[in-house]
Amino acid sequence: LGTFVTKVTATDADDPVYGNSAKLVYSILEGQPYFSIEPHTAIIKTALPNMDREAKEEYFVVIQAKDMGGHMGGLSGTTTVTITLSDVNDNPPKFAQSLYHFSVMEDVALGEPIGRVKANDLDIGENAKSSYDIIEGDGMDVFEITTDAQSQDGIIRVRKPLDFETKKSYTLKVEAANIHIDPRFLSGGPFKDTATVKIVVEDADEPPVFSSPTYLLEVHENAALNSVLGQVTAHDPDVSSSPIRFSIDRHTDLERQFNINAEDGKITLATPLDRETSTWHNITIVATETRNHSQVSRVPVAIKVLDVNDNAPEFASEHEAFLCENGKPGQVIQIVSAVDKDDPKNGHYFLYSLLPEMVNNPNFTIKKNEDNTLSILAKHSGFSRQKQEVYLLPIVISDSGTPPMSSTGTLTIRVCGCSSDGTVQSCNAEAYVLPIGLSMGALIAILACIILLLVIVVLFVTLRRHKNEPLIIKDDEDVRENIIRYDDEGGGEEDTEAFDIATLQNPDGINGFLPRKDIKPDLQFMPRQGLAPVPNGVDVDEFINVRLHEADNDPTAPPYDSIQIYGYEGKGSAAGSLSSLESSTSDSDQNFDYLSEWGPRFKRLGELYSVGESDKET
Repeated sequence: LGTFVTKVTATDADDPVYGNSAKLVYSILEGQPYFSIEPHTAIIKTALPNMDREAKEEYFVVIQAKDMGGHMGGLSGTTTVTITLSDVNDNPPKFAQSLYHFSVMEDVALGEPIGRVKANDLDIGENAKSSYDIIEGDGMDVFEITTDAQSQDGIIRVRKPLDFETKKSYTLKVEAANIHIDPRFLSGGPFKDTATVKIVVEDADEPPVFSSPTYLLEVHENAALNSVLGQVTAHDPDVSSSPIRFSIDRHTDLERQFNINAEDGKITLATPLDRETSTWHNITIVATETRNHSQVSRVPVAIKVLDVNDNAPEFASEHEAFLCENGKPGQVIQIVSAVDKDDPKNGHYFLYSLLPEMVNNPNFTIKKNEDNTLSILAKHSGFSRQKQEVYLLPIVISDSGTPPMSSTGTLTIRVCGCSSDGTVQSCNAEAYVLPIGLSMGALIAILACIILLLVIVVLFVTLRRHKNEPLIIKDDEDVRENIIRYDDEGGGEEDTEAFDIATLQNPDGINGFLPRKDIKPDLQFMPRQGLAPVPNGVDVDEFINVRLHEADNDPTAPPYDSIQIYGYEGKGSAAGSLSSLESSTSDSDQNFDYLSEWGPRFKRLGELYSVGESDKET
């Protein structure tokens, strides 16, 4: 009551000299009884206590200003003042209902909202903001409630997995309280409210549940096939309790090294194991409900392969020791080490020894070192490459496992020439050649001389062969005939491109005149019309036929022995060569009856030679 609200002012255009005409008096025409105004100061104040914004937020007050001190005859003016009540936090939040009911499936995901509650506050802005908490109930650790900043709702979410078979319902007590509290109104009561929330869990068809989230099995690498490595168990958490079948995800066991009993989940060995190849095997076991194959669970199973002593120790690398000829007795020639693929719990411990027949070796001995290595020592000095260049020393290596395993490694010891400080200079076999008196360079020179002599002999024989061949034609082969040599034999009838047809032509017959050089003909004949040179592309067979036709129709053709050169014999000709160069000089030894068997082309030639034979007989 009487709280200052605002002050208004009015102006009068009259001159103050008129006395009271400029004196203004203010009054409220509308807005009573909520507000009052002082007539002379124009200060507006509340006229009622405990004004409620939630009941009415805005007021319109009409103010009148009258001059002449408010007396009769004065002029007046009015204005409207809008007064808005500002909010204070004088109202607590209130739930719309005291009891909320929600239901949720037991397989709901964690963090998933299952319901909303809301506490209404008549205040606005910051005064209406509330926070929600679960203050009581049997599900305080299973559920949580958060505030939606936009709608000011309380959102209930799941914190832990639900299980219908374990607990079917929960009861929570939820509280909503104002965040910003005005101390002036604390006497009005607590600025908070509570409500009860009941949550019912509904049954869902859940996948099988394994008795353990992971399994660890151990097996020795020499375990027998089909031996049981371990067992996994699972059950259906639903009330119906469907039977479970087990299987191995073969994507995790590509080599199919393990099997599982589908009924009881016992894992067995299907193939032999080798720890040295793979120490761990990780497989996945699948559990499936028989009544609903879509309900599937998986669990990882780690199988550790335990070591057994099944590998013999051996040299860590192939060793080759070098022994100086000028070495001293007791000198360490080589230090060797051994490795074992097995992995005993207490580490490796190797025993070294010589073969029984090598125990009394006159040249070398061995000594075990503290670091599990072995030293090879020379028993005496005076080793010589001339006497023996390489020594082989078999060494037996044994481990301390159960049962103990052993192997024999051979150390190659090569005798070498060394400098005075023990640096190896040469380990080859040159020492064996030196006593003969010839060095390696001399041997190479001798070998080169032998090769040179062989080359000279071959060249000499080749030249002698060429020298024995005759350079001129023998008398009995000189038939006084015109002979033209052709080195190009051609490729037969099918080959028309391999040689030049012009080489078959008689150079003297290009102009058509073919004179005889051995016997002058009795008849004179007219020269034949010469043919133009035949181009290279002309068929050889056609060319020979033309020449044969000219010879057959030539009246001056000799009935005596003559030479007609036919360079084309044809491929696979049964007649063989037509040349008489290889024939005997004596016609008496010739029988030309076979010419009549060669066909029409040689008929005329056969008749001529037959006539000649008959003349001789007469």
